[in-house]
Amino acid sequence: MAKRTGGGRSRMDLRREAEALEARERDTEKEETEDEDEDEDEDDEEAEGEEAEAEGESDSEDDADSDDDADDDDEDGPKKKKKKVKAKVKKEKAPAKKRTRAVKEVRRKAVWRVFDNGGKTVGTFDFNNKQGAEELMAAKIEEKKTTFYIQLIKEEMSE
Repeated sequence: MAKRTGGGRSRMDLRREAEALEARERDTEKEETEDEDEDEDEDDEEAEGEEAEAEGESDSEDDADSDDDADDDDEDGPKKKKKKVKAKVKKEKAPAKKRTRAVKEVRRKAVWRVFDNGGKTVGTFDFNNKQGAEELMAAKIEEKKTTFYIQLIKEEMSE
């Protein structure tokens, strides 16, 4: 796993940790449900054994022989799983809050600019003087017989 030069953990590293944590949680949930199922099975077996004893004492000799056989079968059969010790899940620290710099607000003003066909500025007029920009554009069009246009531009104010 490569370390980032920025000092923090990469997004991929964080994702891998989250997936591993989810997998561990799923495994523990499965184990808990399996343990509950096994407990229910054991309770059922105990209840059946008590019923058999209540039915008759004469069969107790046969039960004793069958119990010895049953013990041998348990050894050969599948063994019960031992409970796994739950791994301690470390709580991740909340990510450090990122510092944000206050954005320096730059004051702007709207102006009308007259441009020629090549995009060069021919004239600049304040926002409230659009008529002056249109007059300049009309004069230039008649003078040079080319294309001119007006555009609203927001430029920084000099303080």
